[in-house]
Amino acid sequence: MAWSKESPAGATISLGMAKTKDTTFEVACPDCGAMLKIDGATGLVVSHTPAPRKRTFEDLETAAKALREQGERSESIFRQSVDAEKNKADLLEKRFAEAMRKAKEAPNDKPIREIDLD
Repeated sequence: MAWSKESPAGATISLGMAKTKDTTFEVACPDCGAMLKIDGATGLVVSHTPAPRKRTFEDLETAAKALREQGERSESIFRQSVDAEKNKADLLEKRFAEAMRKAKEAPNDKPIREIDLD
């Protein structure tokens, strides 16, 4: 009697029950490259070995260059925030002046409430 099991990555594993009572299988995941150790009797994953991580940078010089560029970007962002903070007072003053102008133009009448109509 044989049965098959489909893994989450879509690979189908077919196992024969008579031959696989005490064996385990090592299968490479087609999606991520990890090694899966599968119990032959139950078809369940016994252990999982993650795929080796790929290097982000091929050599030290490329990594150093990327680090310098990251430092330059963060310095630029910091300078922009300092400039924005310097101009913040002017911006708030302009907003306040605009709000005062709108308040002066608005009518001074109190709104009529339903209780006042009685």
